[in-house]
Amino acid sequence: MSEGRLCSGERVLLIDAKDRRYLVTLSEGSAFHTHAGIVEHDNVIGLIEGSTVRTNGERSFLVLRPTLSDIVLKMPRGAQVIYPKDLGAILIQADVGPGMRVLEAGVGSGALSMTLLRAGATVVAYEIRADFAEVAKRNVESALGRDVPYDVHLRDVTSGIDEVGLDRVILDMPEPWKVVAHAADALRPGGIFLAYLPTITQTQLVREALAEQPFALAETAEVLRRTWHVEGRSVRPDHRMVAHTGFLTSARLVVRPNRAQ
Repeated sequence: MSEGRLCSGERVLLIDAKDRRYLVTLSEGSAFHTHAGIVEHDNVIGLIEGSTVRTNGERSFLVLRPTLSDIVLKMPRGAQVIYPKDLGAILIQADVGPGMRVLEAGVGSGALSMTLLRAGATVVAYEIRADFAEVAKRNVESALGRDVPYDVHLRDVTSGIDEVGLDRVILDMPEPWKVVAHAADALRPGGIFLAYLPTITQTQLVREALAEQPFALAETAEVLRRTWHVEGRSVRPDHRMVAHTGFLTSARLVVRPNRAQ
């Protein structure tokens, strides 16, 4: 991408004057139709990122490459995605970094998979629904390409985990408490288990299951994100915020009493 110029085949974000955002894959000879007019892809290809392009109706769009957050919120969905505010918190709470081996279960539309892969992890994913698995694989490939360490298996994680010596087990599924014992066998000592759940009653069951296994430092948190309106002397919280979306529960595997020191 010489000088940051936009190329055919890549995705861009078109942003109008009202901050409405459109995710578009550029293709020579194609056009993007909006209520504000038509944006010819050929007029975008070759521009430097951050440029402005006009429609045939003389409206303007700012053109940028999308962030991962933009992609997650705009990509095709097979299931409800984890919100970007929670994705960032998951990376920190589970301490995911380059080279880590992560088992993910419940891939949904691939938002968490993308986030883990972008952080440099190698991801093995378990998913029971073939349609969700295909959507996730397409979304990951579209965002990150084919050459990423991402292996999706159609299987039920509550039946067991084949991998051993994992650094992290991260779950986005309805009954993760059924996986806690399997995770204890699959994780290396010091490894981290994390479950993402919408309700506190589900979370309580996870905490109870963790207490029965050799896990320590259990923690449950939620992330509330409130943006602010800042314009001249008008400074106030925005009227809308992304409040509760899910509970993040994590714990670290410790050495079993009968495990060799």
